[in-house]
Amino acid sequence: MSDPRVAMLVSRVRVEEKLILAAFSARGVAVEVVDVRHLLVDTHADTPRWDVVLDRCLQQSHALAVLQLLESRGVITVNQHRAVANCADKVVTTALLAAAGVPVPRTVVAFSVEGGLKAVETVGYPAVIKPPVGSWGRLLARVNDRDAAEALLDHKATLGSPAHHVYYVQEHVAKPGRDIRAFVAGGEVICAVDRLSEHWITNTARGASTRNRPVSAAIADVALRAAGAVGGGLLAVDLLEDGKRLLVSEVNHSMEFRNSEAVTGVDIAGRIVEYTLAHVRDQVGGRVGQAASDGVLAGLSG
Repeated sequence: MSDPRVAMLVSRVRVEEKLILAAFSARGVAVEVVDVRHLLVDTHADTPRWDVVLDRCLQQSHALAVLQLLESRGVITVNQHRAVANCADKVVTTALLAAAGVPVPRTVVAFSVEGGLKAVETVGYPAVIKPPVGSWGRLLARVNDRDAAEALLDHKATLGSPAHHVYYVQEHVAKPGRDIRAFVAGGEVICAVDRLSEHWITNTARGASTRNRPVSAAIADVALRAAGAVGGGLLAVDLLEDGKRLLVSEVNHSMEFRNSEAVTGVDIAGRIVEYTLAHVRDQVGGRVGQAASDGVLAGLSG
């Protein structure tokens, strides 16, 4: 096939997007950078001008809308709308992981302040209350007693958006000062890091540092099962250690990796590009093969 027409969907160009663009350039592939804020998708227009769109949009609602519109027009997307939607809501993610037998912290979901309090006391103190939608460790809270739980739940009910009226409560996992982020590209865990912090929240956006974590068989197994449960693609799977257990905390559909390439020695941006290009080749090849097969079957039936 000829070189694919590639676009990258962005809200702003961060370090990660610059690294990805450099990786495309190093492979001789031109990329159109598309700011979602200036994008129009016309359902009555001619065939879209791209073969594949790599989603790096920060605004989940924008990404979900654009991906669905593009996929309906035959554009190949990375990641696919289904995977992004499954990762965007923690309730959906946890439900899919649990149904697939992937180990997760005990989670109870409630839909009222009274139910939220019962959920907290069901998992026991300390408990972690998370917004169903959100990233970068924002608006997470660890509650250590009933007074704290009552106050937090009342504030969420009064000040929060409708999304915050779904009360997502997890057991607190006593991490050993770190969690693990495993980077998945298709059917492979390409590398992993420990995210280290003295704080109980170990997001790098909250100041955690990173170091290389060798990808053990256990990490690869749990991360790949988690990725498969949400639809696969380019994903970052966050794992918690609790004694001998590995539990999946979250699955992220738009991986951030600026603090992970140097410590792992893995060209994560390059692997993102290679997966994207291989994905479009596979998809186009599959369409061509299916068209040929349809033609043969039509001839036989005639």
